[in-house]
Amino acid sequence: MQTRQLGNSDLHITRVGFGAWAIGGGGWEYAWGAQDDRESIAAIHHALDLGINWIDTAPVYGLGHSEQVVAQALKTTQHKPYIFTKCELVWDDHGKISGSMKAASLRREIEASLRRLAVDVIDLYQIHWPDPDEEIEEGWQTLIDIQAQGKVRYIAVSNFSVAQMQRAMQFAPITSLQPPYSLVKPQVQDEILPFCGQHNIGVIVYSPMYSGLLTGAFSAERLAGLPEDDWRKRDDEFQPPRLERNLRLVALLTEIGQQYGRTPGEVAIAWTLHHPAVTAAIVGARRPAQIDGFIHAADITLSAADLGRLEAFIAAHP
Repeated sequence: MQTRQLGNSDLHITRVGFGAWAIGGGGWEYAWGAQDDRESIAAIHHALDLGINWIDTAPVYGLGHSEQVVAQALKTTQHKPYIFTKCELVWDDHGKISGSMKAASLRREIEASLRRLAVDVIDLYQIHWPDPDEEIEEGWQTLIDIQAQGKVRYIAVSNFSVAQMQRAMQFAPITSLQPPYSLVKPQVQDEILPFCGQHNIGVIVYSPMYSGLLTGAFSAERLAGLPEDDWRKRDDEFQPPRLERNLRLVALLTEIGQQYGRTPGEVAIAWTLHHPAVTAAIVGARRPAQIDGFIHAADITLSAADLGRLEAFIAAHP
């Protein structure tokens, strides 16, 4: 598989990586419903067997469970992928999630993640959200200290604005940014992606298929059948009238994909990878077969005409 160097690091990562949000399972605020850990492990193994060389997770995914499942999967494979995880989102005994970038909180988090993942060093450690905003400097300085202690190789941010990245960069370079980027939510291409390109900040985008919405497998009927603890039941993009707009986009992606012999989801991912500032895309999977539906996204070179059709759709349906 194609690889690209991630920002200022020596990590050369495949252009699609395994996203471990959904495999955190059900029963928490941003769950995707119940999940079979055996299927999760099989999906990770299949992704690694096909050449994907990095996994992106976070403590909050399943309130620690996603990191534990990743560790279980790594115990039963010879592959040694890069492990990316995050910090800042914490939860109490009742599962209520809040943000903290206080030094003491982040130091507790890194130890807990190392323990759950059963590793000595994390390859990329990211501040999940810039919340509370006034703690950014303390949080970033703490990550610098954690890196100096050898517990993480590289430090990065997620969901930061340009102004917030500039504040962090006063203390140390940012290896990468993890922003949302898709045909449904393309806003970061206006200011954030160009800034990253100018400052050698790697970009690993998340939700390039907008959490399954652009796969071609979604419909109003499927939405109705989602479990009650699936966060997508509460997201505006999955509700009328936005759902109808997005399903028209899927029809266009399907039409374009037929020319390349690829799925609409792969075309959606390829569109994000076309941007020169984008290093790679995180794509989640809950079952091995889902990997086969996106593994070749980086092999698609969309024509100028097809890119134009997609841009025209965005302009006409903002």
